[in-house]
Amino acid sequence: MSTETKPVIRVKDLTIGYGDNIVLRNVDFEILTGEIFTILGGSGCGKSTLLKHMIGLMQPLGGSVLIDGTDIVTARGSDRLGILRKIGIAYQNGALFGSMNLMENLCLALEEFTDLPKDAMEMIARMKLKSVGLEGAAYKMPAELSGGMRKRAAIARALSLDPKVLFLDEPSAGLDPITSAQLDELILKLSHSLKITFVIVTHELSSIFTVADRVVMLDKETKTIIATGKPAELRDHSDNPWVRQFFNRQA
Repeated sequence: MSTETKPVIRVKDLTIGYGDNIVLRNVDFEILTGEIFTILGGSGCGKSTLLKHMIGLMQPLGGSVLIDGTDIVTARGSDRLGILRKIGIAYQNGALFGSMNLMENLCLALEEFTDLPKDAMEMIARMKLKSVGLEGAAYKMPAELSGGMRKRAAIARALSLDPKVLFLDEPSAGLDPITSAQLDELILKLSHSLKITFVIVTHELSSIFTVADRVVMLDKETKTIIATGKPAELRDHSDNPWVRQFFNRQA
């Protein structure tokens, strides 16, 4: 993790839900610049829903999400675009456009947010693909890729605008153990080389212990955070029996 300790994200008193159905209430936490931060918990606890609120895809029932000091909940116009330029997102299934090759997928954001000439955009796309080990796949279609390659391609696309924060939604889902471990190594490499902040939604314990600097654990029953800290410390010293049970994979 970076030695810089200034929070890049502050989630304050956030309450989220669908109509009268509250998913999470009064959630508070901070994510430090340069750290790999993981959001975890049991099935149905609201992990992915929280992520969607943090990147501005959904409006909360209350509270705020400050990214680099600006609240994405209330930001409009150029302020909102400014926040969106600072974040990248790689979805669980990759969300690559199947009718476009990887080069075209990566150039989309560059076409939307920059005035760069085509050759400059393609050069950036090649650099991003190289950073995730896909330098030879620029003209492959998503259907030609393995599951692990699609995950890497999605990360490369999320990096196309050089974000300060990269959100990953269940990056290891559907991958075999070896491919999952390789993806963990990639995340650590990118964290070290690019000095960006990672926010990862996952329940994969092996990945959590490998990459996460800190975690927050959500609870479906109480609809809030029940633990925050370093994974190993929560596993060994949490005073919450369910937290210890989760980290030790106990039935």
